[in-house]
Amino acid sequence: MQDAEKKTKLFTMPFPITNQVQPAQDTPKHYGITSPISLAQPKESDLVQTQKLVEALKPFGVFEEELELQRRILVLGKLNTLVKEWIQEISRSKNIPPSLIENIGGKIFTFGSYRLGVHTKGADIDALCVAPRHVDRSDFFTSFYEKLKEQEEVKDLRAVEEAFVPVIKLCFDGIEIDILFARLALQTIPENLDLRDDSLLKNLDIRCIRSLNGCRVTDEILHLVPNIENFRLTLRAIKLWAKRHNIYSNILGFLGGVSWAMLVARTCQLYPNAVASTLVYKFFLVFSKWEWPNPVLLKQPVECNLNLPVWDPRVTPSDRYHLMPIITPAYPQQNSTYNVSASTRNVMVEEFKQGQLHLSKSHLI
Repeated sequence: MQDAEKKTKLFTMPFPITNQVQPAQDTPKHYGITSPISLAQPKESDLVQTQKLVEALKPFGVFEEELELQRRILVLGKLNTLVKEWIQEISRSKNIPPSLIENIGGKIFTFGSYRLGVHTKGADIDALCVAPRHVDRSDFFTSFYEKLKEQEEVKDLRAVEEAFVPVIKLCFDGIEIDILFARLALQTIPENLDLRDDSLLKNLDIRCIRSLNGCRVTDEILHLVPNIENFRLTLRAIKLWAKRHNIYSNILGFLGGVSWAMLVARTCQLYPNAVASTLVYKFFLVFSKWEWPNPVLLKQPVECNLNLPVWDPRVTPSDRYHLMPIITPAYPQQNSTYNVSASTRNVMVEEFKQGQLHLSKSHLI
């Protein structure tokens, strides 16, 4: 069987770390650190089953109405405008030349489930305010906080400045939003800024690096899957399954949202042409057989020589004790599942096996 023949490829350790760009090749592009398990195209029955999957998910509120989606876009647009206005005000107060102020920029980026396109009805939005180098974190927690307070749409405003990742929390026109802050070493913030660019991390405060991490990881995940729509639908199904089986919780030693997203993304890489109904089954097939603690990686780790701590069991002894490593794809690479214990891993592996058994007996394959 093809799956069995290629199984060993799944568990290849990804090291050594490289900082060299691989030369372009004539072979078809593949995603991830190994070749795909199968390039099979979907059959008509797979498309039918995928539509059935969509219908089965609808009663659980995993899809947001178009009207609500538009409202979120409108709110984020207003927030983005406020950020630009605020940065211009700060720039004037710090005697930045008027010729620069007009195009100084500043931007709101989103990350997490909203950015991945898998948020559910009523979910909050994780956002990041990116500012140029002359805008300080203290400005964000004083003058921007005051500017938000003046907005009639803003309710339940609170700042959590002492958090590991400092945040302003608010409810904007009925939508809950968490806003992080990152000050980049740039004179202006261009509209087309790509936060995946590792060079942006140079000379940054560690709190800014942590704040950027969510956006960088989310964007890398989307960049590393062969088909974003297939990924999204599969992830919606898996997240719902995990929540209903009580194994969706980073705090309790299970997996949080980003870890589930990376497992689904890895499945998509291994079956790049499969549609969601097939990917759901393959997800359970792959991870019921995964040989933990071999790590799940979406890309070859890259060393940027910025001396930031990264997950590497060859260098960091404590990393060797991680039981279910799922490694974030953006530098500095971290294990998103350090809370997993032997007992919670056993529970999850058993659930994967039960899921695979159940789908093998059903009409989903």
